[in-house]
Amino acid sequence: MATSPASTTAPEPPADGQWRLRDLPPAAGVAISALLLFGFQLAGWGHALLVLSLLGARWAGRELAKDLLLIGIGVAIVSTTSVEADVNWDRFFTIGAVLVLAVAAPLLVDRLLYRRRAIGFPWIGEHRWSKVEITYVVAVPFLGWAILPFYFIRSGAYLNWPHITDGSELVRFFVGVNFVGTWDELFFICTCFALLRRHFPVWLANLLQATIFVSFLWELGYREWGPLLTFPFALVQGFLFARTGSLLYVLVVHLLFDAIVFMAIVHAHNPHLFAIFLY
Repeated sequence: MATSPASTTAPEPPADGQWRLRDLPPAAGVAISALLLFGFQLAGWGHALLVLSLLGARWAGRELAKDLLLIGIGVAIVSTTSVEADVNWDRFFTIGAVLVLAVAAPLLVDRLLYRRRAIGFPWIGEHRWSKVEITYVVAVPFLGWAILPFYFIRSGAYLNWPHITDGSELVRFFVGVNFVGTWDELFFICTCFALLRRHFPVWLANLLQATIFVSFLWELGYREWGPLLTFPFALVQGFLFARTGSLLYVLVVHLLFDAIVFMAIVHAHNPHLFAIFLY
C-alpha cells in the first residue's frame, strides 16, 4: 500500500524564514565533507570535517544531530572504497556491497535505534502525475540522446569508464549502471533529501543533497564539465520527488536517462555499437 512522503520520509518541510540558521553550518559541513571525500579525494580532511560537522549538529539540536548522523553514516560507508566505474568481478561486488550497506545502515538505525520512520521509500505517493510530469518522462530519453553523447565524447569523459571488451562485461556494465542509478534515488533522495527536509525548506535541502549527489557522481566518472549536467539533474530529481512524493516517478526518470548513459558510453568506446547518436 502506498504511503505518503509526509508519513514515511519527512514532516512538512519548514517554510522559508522558519528554519533555524544555526542548523545550516553543520548540514553544509556534512555536504562539503562529501565533496572533499568524493570530489577531491581528500580522505583526512573530508572525514575530519564530517566529524566536526556532526559534533556541531549536536550543539545545534538533538533532532538535527540524529538526522545528520544518518547521512554521515552513509557517506562514511561509501568513502571506505573507490566508486570509480569498474566492471571487474571483484570491484563489481565490492562496490555493490558498500552501496547496499550505505542505504541499509541509516535505515536500520532509523527503524531499530531511533524507533521512527524518518527514512522511507514511498513507491507511488498520493500525487497524481500531471500531464507535464508525464510529458517529462517521455522527453527524458530524447534529452539524454541529444545531450549525453556530446558530453561524453567531446569532453573525453567516456574514458573514465572501462572499455567493454566482451558480452559478460557488457552485461555487468548494464546491471551496474541501473543498480547505481537506483541507489542514487534511494540514498540521495529518499535518505539525504528526506532527512534534510525535516529541517530546511525544499530549495535549501535540495541544494545540500545535490552537493553530495554530484560529489559522488564526480568520483564515479562524471568529470570534466560533467557537474554542469549532474548538478541540475540532481536538483530536478529532488524537486520532482518533493512534488510527486513518488520513488517510482524519480526512478523511472533516472533509469530512462541512464539507459542513454549506458548506450552513449558503450558507443563512445565501440562506435559500431548503438550508432544512433549525433555529436
